[in-house]
Amino acid sequence: MSGASDKIEVLQVGPYPQWDEEKLNATFTMHRYFEAADKPAFLARVGANIRGIATRGELGANRAMIEALPKLEVISVYGVGYDAVDLAAARERGIRVTNTPDVLTKDVADLGVAMMLAQSRGMIGAESWVKSGNWASKGLYPLKNRVHGRRAGVLGLGRIGYEVAKRLAGFDMDIAYSSTSAKKLAENWTFIADPVSLAARSDFLFVTLAASAATRNIVSKQVIEALGPEGMLINISRASNIDEGALLDALESGALGAAALDVFEGEPNLNPRFLKLDNVLLQPHHASGTYETRKAMGKLVFDNLSAHFAGRPLLTPVL
Repeated sequence: MSGASDKIEVLQVGPYPQWDEEKLNATFTMHRYFEAADKPAFLARVGANIRGIATRGELGANRAMIEALPKLEVISVYGVGYDAVDLAAARERGIRVTNTPDVLTKDVADLGVAMMLAQSRGMIGAESWVKSGNWASKGLYPLKNRVHGRRAGVLGLGRIGYEVAKRLAGFDMDIAYSSTSAKKLAENWTFIADPVSLAARSDFLFVTLAASAATRNIVSKQVIEALGPEGMLINISRASNIDEGALLDALESGALGAAALDVFEGEPNLNPRFLKLDNVLLQPHHASGTYETRKAMGKLVFDNLSAHFAGRPLLTPVL
């Protein structure tokens, strides 16, 4: 055999930017799962020779996919979250899993803080006020709420949560956080283990913890109600961390003041109830969406696959 047939075969679960696809295509035989009309038939046809999966955090790789690939050795995730990968199925087969941490941390934190500012100061509506002619015809835009000096809660003080809190400190905010334990690096911030108590003392609650079965709906009806009619919820983690039904109910009733969200259940087909609300800022899951970060993420996906198949240590292993 020669040519493309000599290349290691990899299942590509979702599209990547052109610069990543060119490099992957040059090195591996990429099977584009996301383009297949009949996905089970596609897996049945190509699955026998697949040795790697290249996926995205929100797409993952479920048990059925993993079991359809008898030669699978490694799953390389484009994204820091890997909750959509069936780790139990991978562990049973000794399949390695990698993700792309660190390289996206600061961009995600930046967007979270920007969402807080945009929503609190009404920046989206203010731009519409100018463009519609309302400023000229109706006068000044309605007053909004300040950010500096207020109380912020960070639910999950991992890499991203820590960077969010660092940025909030620049606004002279009173910062508290919830995590598995108190952190030495957060000695100037208040540790509150209970999410309901954290929400109760927060004007702004940032959700930044990694998603897992244990954290599903950790932002419960009780947490949302504790945040209250003057509070704002900002989610830059995973939709599964929030009870979305309870969130919508609270936004509609006024039990929660506002929200700024970059992630949704069933995205991009989010619940249409969100679209009718004027107290929520909606973003298209793009917290890591800068050229710089996406190039670094793509490089890590490629480098982890290459390292595995060359017998070198993985750069960012999860499993």
